[in-house]
Amino acid sequence: MKLQILGKGCSKCLTLGEHAATAAQALGLDYEVEKVTDMNAIIDAGVMTTPALAVNGEIKSAGKVLSVEEIKKLLSA
Repeated sequence: MKLQILGKGCSKCLTLGEHAATAAQALGLDYEVEKVTDMNAIIDAGVMTTPALAVNGEIKSAGKVLSVEEIKKLLSA
């Protein structure tokens, strides 16, 4: 499973990345986390507000820092 954190690398982006990794570990998933900081790539993905979380290339949230529990629900669906 590929988790992407889209954002400029601010503290919210770092927190979202930590929450995503924690959620994936808690679920025992085989995953990798990629940080996307290039603004053109972020815009091309359709993201207008950061941070954003994409799972296997699909944007799941934008503009907020999801909690570990919220991400676990997304990854379990």
